[in-house]
Amino acid sequence: MAHHEAVSEKIISLMWRGGKLTAQKLAQMMKKYLADMQKQKVSSKTPKTYQGKQSVKKLVGQGQGVSNIEITDGNIKSFERTARKYGVDFALKKDNSVDPPKWMAFFKAKDADAITAAFKEFSNKVLKKQQAKQAKTPLLEKVKQFKDKAAELAQNLIKNKQKERGGR
Repeated sequence: MAHHEAVSEKIISLMWRGGKLTAQKLAQMMKKYLADMQKQKVSSKTPKTYQGKQSVKKLVGQGQGVSNIEITDGNIKSFERTARKYGVDFALKKDNSVDPPKWMAFFKAKDADAITAAFKEFSNKVLKKQQAKQAKTPLLEKVKQFKDKAAELAQNLIKNKQKERGGR
């Protein structure tokens, strides 16, 4: 408040030195000063709200209740993308007390619907990745399978030729 008083005194003294101070100019200056004071009061009362990824302290400090869920180490980046897509405010915290370490994702309780939708999409992505990994067989394994099949076919072909020769 002392800062605003010093600024207003400087403005008034500047106007006084610069020319004749009219009632209209004084009223304009007072309105501007009062608007600045009001803006300062509003900004000091409301804490800054953060969005998206943030620290646990900032998330809890918003006073809206917090819930959490456990995430594996390999899924963190994928989870972050999905949470950002749904506009979920979240914080990640690593729990080193267990081996292997776990990650905890904290959320505002009011984001329950968005969290549900985000987790549904996130779990579908993880499931699809796991199924795709299981469905894919490495190239070398496929080559080996084809070699075994070719050897088996060659064996059958040789047996069939021997039977034909012996049967004549």
